[in-house]
Amino acid sequence: MARAVRAKPTVFTLYAPQAKRVSLAGSFNNWDTNSISAKKDYKGNWKTKISLKPGRYEYKFFVDGNWVTDPARQTVYNAFGSQNNVIEVK
Repeated sequence: MARAVRAKPTVFTLYAPQAKRVSLAGSFNNWDTNSISAKKDYKGNWKTKISLKPGRYEYKFFVDGNWVTDPARQTVYNAFGSQNNVIEVK
């Protein structure tokens, strides 16, 4: 009998000290900019943790109404000619 694939807590972080509102959107939530909000720490890092099943996901942060990639993470080109971050959950 096959074992159920377990979702793993996955942390997403973006340094944006001037931002007023940051959310996370990607292939894991149908690019919904309202469903996953990030919280800002005293250093200006915005973080959120979600559970993801193993796989490859594309995502971006939505910062004060603008799409932003995380410069610390790998990017790939998307169908719109801009870039998305990519994460592989093992």
